[in-house]
Amino acid sequence: MRRRAWSLTARALPLVLPFALVAGGGAWAADADAVARGGYLFQAAGCLGCHTNEKAGGAPLTGGRALVTPFGTFHTPNITPDPVNGIGRWSDADFIRAFREGVRPDGAALFPAFPYASYTRMTDRDLLDLKAYLFAEKPQAVANKPHDLSPPFSWRFLVPGWQWMYMTPGPVADDPGKPAAWNRGRYLVDALGHCGECHTPRSLLGGLDQSRYLAGTPDGPDGDKVPNITAHLAKGLGKWSDGDLGMLLELGLKPDGDVAGGAMGEVVRNSTSKLTAEDRAAIIAYLKTVPPKE
Repeated sequence: MRRRAWSLTARALPLVLPFALVAGGGAWAADADAVARGGYLFQAAGCLGCHTNEKAGGAPLTGGRALVTPFGTFHTPNITPDPVNGIGRWSDADFIRAFREGVRPDGAALFPAFPYASYTRMTDRDLLDLKAYLFAEKPQAVANKPHDLSPPFSWRFLVPGWQWMYMTPGPVADDPGKPAAWNRGRYLVDALGHCGECHTPRSLLGGLDQSRYLAGTPDGPDGDKVPNITAHLAKGLGKWSDGDLGMLLELGLKPDGDVAGGAMGEVVRNSTSKLTAEDRAAIIAYLKTVPPKE
């Protein structure tokens, strides 16, 4: 595989603080517009489901959800603005670097259970708006659970090698030869929605096999089967109409009358059902053009 050039955006970016001083209050309050935009991005990115241990009654965004993988069990972290247990001490540059390069504020690599290989495509503006939303949430002093990993998968110093092989840092420019809706759909699918993280098969080292992009896999999250969502006529979405796809994304209903369950049911509940009709249409416009794969 060819070596990829690393982005210096997070290091070079001036700190664009999405905050405004409250008159007379002496306290900092997040800019309302940035928080509103960030709230929408938060839903589009599906942050709530992964970072909330709903089965155990955990508070939203306090982490603790177990992600069972062939490499061990990861426990998602607290992403509230708590300064000790959460991300309350992260600067704008820290936040962008985590998403863009998969690196913690202390310089250590983040495990790719956090799908930064997809989130790296997000724009700086969207990342700062997302941070504004998260920092406007209530801090929760809930300690993080350690991952349950065995060597060599627990050796964090090996992760930069994985990143070198499987990650191309930085946003992807719009394709000027495609309609605006297609480019928006690609951004929603590949960056914010990180659909490929579940719907694309992985290599033995856990990297996405881009030659089978969105072709589905029998080894999805928690060992569940994940369907093919390419335009394949027999095994994918090739026979689905725009209306069929719209019903799935908005209501979780399939053409045969079945209801999306499991991880996809969660995605519909927490993410796609909360998108605008225009953004759901953009996702459909993009997916309809994904080359069919077995």
